[in-house]
Formats: sequence, C-alpha cells, structure tokens
Amino acid sequence: MFLSGVAFAGSVAAQVGYGDMLRLRAAQSIPLLQSPAAMIPTSDADRYCVVTDRAVVSYDYATGEQCDTLLRSDDGRSILSAGLSPDMKTLLMETCQQGAASPRRAIYRHSYTSDYDLVADDGRQLARFEGVRDASFSPDSRMLAYARDNNLYLYDIASCSTTAVTDDGEWNATINATTDWVYEEEYGFTRAYAFSPDSRSIAFLRFDESRVPLFEMMRFDGELYNHAYRFKYPKAGDCNSVVELHLYDIASGTTQRIDTGAETDQYIPHIGWTPAGELYFYRVNRKQNLFEVIVCHADGGQRIIYREQSPRYVERPSPSTVTFVDADRFIVREETSTGWFHLYLHSIKRGRIRALTCGEWEVTGIVGIDAERGGRVYYTSTERSPLRRNLYRVDLSGRNKRCLGEDNFYWTVYPSPQMKYFAATRSSSSRAPISAVFDADGVMQRSLSAAVKRKAGAVKVPVPEFSTFTTERGDELNIYIIRPLDFDPSRRYPVLLTQYSGPGSQQVADRWGGDWEQALAMNGYIVACCDGRGTGFRGEEFKKQTYGDLGRAEVEDQLSFARYMASLPYVDSSRIGIYGWSYGGFMALGCALKGDGLFRMAIAVAPVTSWRYYDSIYTEIYNDLPQDNPEGYDLNSPINFADRLSDDTRLLIIHGTADDNVHFQNSIEMCRALNRAGKQYDMMVYPDQNHSMMPDDRVNIRQKMVEYCIENL
Repeated sequence: MFLSGVAFAGSVAAQVGYGDMLRLRAAQSIPLLQSPAAMIPTSDADRYCVVTDRAVVSYDYATGEQCDTLLRSDDGRSILSAGLSPDMKTLLMETCQQGAASPRRAIYRHSYTSDYDLVADDGRQLARFEGVRDASFSPDSRMLAYARDNNLYLYDIASCSTTAVTDDGEWNATINATTDWVYEEEYGFTRAYAFSPDSRSIAFLRFDESRVPLFEMMRFDGELYNHAYRFKYPKAGDCNSVVELHLYDIASGTTQRIDTGAETDQYIPHIGWTPAGELYFYRVNRKQNLFEVIVCHADGGQRIIYREQSPRYVERPSPSTVTFVDADRFIVREETSTGWFHLYLHSIKRGRIRALTCGEWEVTGIVGIDAERGGRVYYTSTERSPLRRNLYRVDLSGRNKRCLGEDNFYWTVYPSPQMKYFAATRSSSSRAPISAVFDADGVMQRSLSAAVKRKAGAVKVPVPEFSTFTTERGDELNIYIIRPLDFDPSRRYPVLLTQYSGPGSQQVADRWGGDWEQALAMNGYIVACCDGRGTGFRGEEFKKQTYGDLGRAEVEDQLSFARYMASLPYVDSSRIGIYGWSYGGFMALGCALKGDGLFRMAIAVAPVTSWRYYDSIYTEIYNDLPQDNPEGYDLNSPINFADRLSDDTRLLIIHGTADDNVHFQNSIEMCRALNRAGKQYDMMVYPDQNHSMMPDDRVNIRQKMVEYCIENL
C-alpha cells in the first residue's frame, strides 16, 4: 500500500503508507510463544489457562508445560472467549461457527450481548444462554449470574433452574446489575453486581435513568431508510441516573435496599465484599471532590472507613483504589495527602496505620498482594522515571522495598493469585516487547518470547528521542522528537505535532508502540509530541492546574512547543502541523484557531468542540458543573472563536456518525460556526463508525491522515 503520485519538495524517503508501516513495525517485533495478556489465572496459583481457536488449555506457570485440555471444540466452532469456574470443572464458552456472523451484538462502544454455552469439563453441554451479558460464576461454582434485557438472573447449575432476581428492567428507563452509558465509559466497568464470598448473597446496582435526557444517534447501515439509535446520555450539568444498591438473599429470594446516604445525585462507582464477608461500596459526590468507602456491617450498621477530599477534585477511583489485605486491613492508592499517588495501609477499626511509599514520584497501580509471606505489596511506579514503569515490592511494614524489574523498561505485569508467579512484558520505544514468567522474587522462570535472528538490512522504523523544553512561562515539559532515519541536520524539515493533552494523560512515554505518525516520519517528516500542563505522572499540582479552565493552558503549551520547534535550525517554520483525536481533536482545533497562522495544517479527529456537549462524569470532574463555571465551558470552546482560523491554515475535521462517546454533533456545530465565519475547511465522514472508527475504518482513516499531511504540510 504505497502512496503513488504524491510528492513534496525535498522528499528524502520512499513514500510509505500506514499499512506498510504496520507490517514493518511487526517485522521488528520479537514473536511471543504466549502473550501474557492471554494468560488467564486460575484458582490454582501454579496454573493458568489459554483460550485458543479450538480449545481451552491449562499450563504450568513455571515450566510452561501443558497440564490439561479443559475443553476442545471438535464441531467446527471457533472459541471466542471462555470463563472458568473457580473449581475448574465448568466453563462458559462463547463460540462462533466458521464463516458465520459473530454472536456479539453491540450496545455501546465497549458493551455487547452474546450467546454462551455452559459446558462441563467432560464436554457435556449443560445449558445455553442467548442475548446475555456480564456473566460470571459464584465463588462456590454452583451458580451463574448474568444480565439480560436490563434484569439480573441466577442459574443453578445442579438443578438447571433459573431465577429472575429482578423483573423491572426496561431499555432507557431501568437497568439492573449492569451500568448505564456514562458509568461504562468513564468508570470502565459494566458488571454491576458482586457475589458474597460465601455465595449466599448477591449485591447489585440499580440505575433509574428515567430523568436522563435522551440522545438520538442516526444509523444508516446501508439501508433504504435510516433510523435513530436512542439512548440515555447525561451531558454536563444535566440529570444523571439515580443509582441504588440492593442486596439479594439467594436462599429466601428476598431483596433489601442498602442505604447509600440521603444524596441521590451522586456516584457509586464500585461495590464489593471484604475478606470478612461484609459488603462495601464507594461513594462519590456530584462535584467529585469527595470520595468515601463505606462498609456495611452484619448488624445493619455502616462505617465510613476511608474519606478523601480536595478543593478541586479527587481523581476517579477504580476497583484497585482500595485493596483489602485481610478482614481488617486495606491499602489505598491516594494522591491528596502529599500531592503524589502513594500507598497507605489502613485499618477498618483504627484508620490510617502508615504510608507504604513516599517521594516525588507516583505509584501507578497495585499489581497484587502476597498476604501469605508476611504481607508484601507489588506495585508499579514512576520512581526511576516518569516516562517508564518499574515493578516494586514492599512489606506491609513499609520496609524492604525492592525493584524487581530492569531499570530502562516500561513494565506491564500480569499476576497470578497470591503473586506466586507473574508474567510481564517489558519494552522501550527502541526495544520491542520481551515477555517472561517470574517467581514472587522477580527471578525469571522462563521466556515467553521466541528467539529470532534479525535479517541483515531489515527495514528500520524511526523511534522517539526524549528530552524537555522550557516554555516562555518557565514550565519545563517532557517531549519526544521522531526524526527521519536519514535525518540531515543541515536540511529543513516539515513538522507534525501529535498530542492528546487531556487531564492525567501521558503521550511522552518510553514504551514500544507507534501509529500512523511513524509512517509520516518514514516519508521525511519530523513528528514531535509534548505533554503540557494538566497531563499526568508529574504530581497533583502539575495535573490539576487546568481544573475549571480546560483548553487554555494546554493550548498555550502546544503553541509554545510549536514556536520552539520552529526555532530549531533543521525545521521549516512555515510547515508545522498539529493533530489530535478526541480531547486531542479539541486541542488541535484550539491551536489551529488561536495559532494566528503558526500552523500550516491541522487534523482534528472526533473532537470535542464544546464541553457542554460532553458527558457529566468526565467533564464535571475536570471543569466543574456548567451551572457553577459557565466561563470554563465557553471561553475555550473552539466554536466560539471559529472566525480566528487563518486563511493559511488547512483544516481537516474527521468524525464517525455513530460515535456514541463524542457525538457527531460536536463536528456539525464546529462546521456551522466555521461556515458562519466564512472559513474554508475539509471534512472526512465515516458512516456508522464509532469513536475508534470501528468496526470498519481504523486503517482507512490513518491512510487518509498520512495522505493529507503529505499533500498539505
């Protein structure tokens, strides 16, 4: 897929399309014998499972030897996914006949329903479930819970009987045991139920979205008549779902509502059970500057066991924000005490016990806890560099901290139960991923990467070079620059700035990756990236200074970076472009419009054009409510300064019409404002594609952007 007939002055490389770049990048990767991400931990800490196209197979962590074939598909069906019961005797299998359409039916961008078979370890089919979602086994392996048509069901495997836990589910009205759109997108989960450890109860969330405004997204799908896809989407400042917590007693079949406080305009982003068998839940207020964890005791009483507050916001919690060690102790990953994310040991009875980590660096996540060996916590952090992630271990005493991974890598870790073993992938921007299995002390047991011989003269791909630059305001920012392979400092090159810039994000990271921008670098362009103010992993103050004013400081920093690049002797200052997707698209528009001709070209993909159009959870945590901060919504909206687009700037707006996240409305209103201002621009529309240009056009859009840059930059 070479680009033909497109050239620019001073071309120094063969023109390479995005498809070619993918193949070249893959050619330099070290093949994996087994992908760590595909290794499914089991209740047996010595084994893991892998789902192949035709079988579910268990392996030994340490040796890699096959232990057992748990299931084999001999009827021509491909196994799409499989869930294993805790006792490893039953599987829930999602399959598809060869050549047949996938059984998955999309709900939103991430969620879907599908058809599943419940299969015994001897291959007997026990039951079939059609059009269900979010299925899981009970801890005792005797039951299966799942959601269908917004209701929660329990299936008893021994008696082959089904119980409807709820019956009031209704599309766009009431949801039981799964989440609404905004929880799915912003809190990152859809399964909104949890079995008790003894399998006697199941807690679940109920969403009343009757007051949430209805959004219509047009679908075309190649049909004679288009139709509207209607779903509840709470935009900033509008009504959210009213969320309740319920507890169902399986033996008696009775349900009780759990008190979550007097305030209904709040979030419950996680429910779970302590090791002692007590229900707990997270509670976050509407402004998202107060986060609490509440435990429900057996006697009906409740206790707030953790509370965190900030004058701006408390970063969105995840299930691993609070990790229980035992019946009394738990670990919290918290930012507000010192201004850096660190780990703290707490007690339900006594409160905070001690800090486990400290310093001007951040714990990025808890990997696992080994409670059996005296209590040790495994975590990843930026201690060695904010651009990398290393794996550490520390005792619950806060002593004996140890780095278990090599320094100059970006580590991604996949733990087994009790951290007896873990698989890990480590890479850098210039070194392809290498994967291996390690024991609890970080001693490598075996490699997961096949040894390969590199061919002489193999095509190379340009990689980032990391450094910093200081803005006119005195802020030191992390950057990378990708130069063409045959870079000549005596020449002058066009430059594309690529960025995302959203709160807490990071683009300047030393890890293996790459996208269409590298194809551009292989066509003789310099590609550069800067993480400006508001981005993550440099402390709370650096990140939160954009609060309530999204798009001002971030645009200033990208303009400063463009001026810095223009000042370099090997840069053609008349040929600087900028690109971004989603929040990055919002930024690309802001920079193009406020750049006063600084940019020759800008590409904005699926851009937010007014924060009034975006969802409640994301927008309000970083920009406050529009009722309380209207200027923060309007002053930096590209729609309100469309007239500033320079005649010297070529602008390309790209959007999918089925984007349920950043609605096509954003680009339509941007076009309306540009039209009224008499401005010219280009547009690429992808019918029925979502925010990721799925299901059909992920490659097409990247090829389009490569071509647009070569033609206009």
